[in-house]
Amino acid sequence: MAINFSSLGINNELESILKKNGITEPSPIQQQAIPVLLMGKDVIAQAQTGTGKTLAFLLPILEGLEVRDFYVQALIITPTRELAIQITAEIKKLNPEKTLNILGAYGGQDIDRQIKKLKGNVHIVIGTPGRLLDHLRRRTIDLKRIKMLVLDEADRMLDMGFSKDVEQIIKQTSSQHQTMLFSATMSRGVRLLASKFLNEPVQIHVQSKNIILDKITQIVIETTDRSKQDVLCKVIDEDKPFMAIIFCRTKLRVTKLNNDLQRRGYNSDELHGDITQSKREKIMQAFRKTNIQLLVATDVAARGLDVEGITHIYNYDIPDGAEGYIHRIGRTGRAGQTGIAVTFATPKDRESLNLIEKGIGANLQKRRISIDGTPALSESNDRARRPKPKEPYTPKSPNRNFGKKAPDKKPSFGKPSYRKEMPKARENSDTSGQSASKDSYKPKSQSRSYGGKTPDRKSGFGKPSSNKGRPEHGKRTTQRRSK
Repeated sequence: MAINFSSLGINNELESILKKNGITEPSPIQQQAIPVLLMGKDVIAQAQTGTGKTLAFLLPILEGLEVRDFYVQALIITPTRELAIQITAEIKKLNPEKTLNILGAYGGQDIDRQIKKLKGNVHIVIGTPGRLLDHLRRRTIDLKRIKMLVLDEADRMLDMGFSKDVEQIIKQTSSQHQTMLFSATMSRGVRLLASKFLNEPVQIHVQSKNIILDKITQIVIETTDRSKQDVLCKVIDEDKPFMAIIFCRTKLRVTKLNNDLQRRGYNSDELHGDITQSKREKIMQAFRKTNIQLLVATDVAARGLDVEGITHIYNYDIPDGAEGYIHRIGRTGRAGQTGIAVTFATPKDRESLNLIEKGIGANLQKRRISIDGTPALSESNDRARRPKPKEPYTPKSPNRNFGKKAPDKKPSFGKPSYRKEMPKARENSDTSGQSASKDSYKPKSQSRSYGGKTPDRKSGFGKPSSNKGRPEHGKRTTQRRSK
């Protein structure tokens, strides 16, 4: 017998809203978490992204709210603005009559508007640690009477350095509230946080890796750094994705790749931490409406980005570890749909690829693509493409021009010559009428002239020349020969 939401304790009104949104059966994490949360117990739930964990805590929250009590009754803390926006949108879908007042409190928005809305009796607040602390310092939000507290993506919050911020926020809440902690991994920091603030929690662990990976076709394309961009474009042309996310390691690489794709004629845009919140929301709105086909992003979008219709994920830069890999490819294959994840691996990425395969417990399918007839670099053809080693150098005789006519201008040895070019035989005649031969030529002294003075042979520079009236070079030679 199939399990439905009403059998878990969800009222018929909420169940009908879920059916209108295409959700008819609860996922494994929802089946395990919802009944426990409706009993008012604290929960530690370990589940990967894409398993339906958002509804696992939203439905019990909506069941436990008192609409007539106008104060903050539920607080949901998220690590990123994207995740806060996503959860806010999910609650609005479940609240078509708008009987609940909901506030998304995150950076990049006008804080005065948030303060004004907080004065209007908000029931649920979804916020990031930084903006929530800002409101607490301004005393514009009161958390003393909250009934339910959610720490979503707890491991991500700790990784981003929000541990102390989260603890400060929790200390501002009432001691009598229900705490729900959801995390993809159970690191030492997450367990320590749970031991501090959760009261006898029920632990729920859903083996979600296969739930995600079984619906996603995963391919590794072996390439090189030089040809990676050309290979990516060729794969996009072959796959023709309806909507795709391309992940890069850094903001600079995101911007460069997006510019190159736009230059090639692709419909793309970029998403990273340096983009303002208003522009980010415009980009995401355009992406959801399929006005943008390719979204080039950093890992800031890997968590909390829930967009229907994403068919392909391209890991332009290989992610760090199996966890990052799962969170990236989890953007596709959601809500029972299938997806394709392509990872581009260079020879230096082999170790990281081995760690990913070990972490997910599977060997990924590998493929090679030729660009202009040249196969991609791999172990099988690496040796064939290597240049032949040069023959050992054998020094030649230093007298390279032996037996040959010396060049007119260049010396016979490797070092440059500082002597002036030897003049041609002079046509000056001596007293006997004979011309001076080449053998009689003697070069001038190479001593340099400093301010009209010639260097003294004994004491160095500075003495005036005593060779006044000395005949010119050619004439002096003829006079000596005549004697």
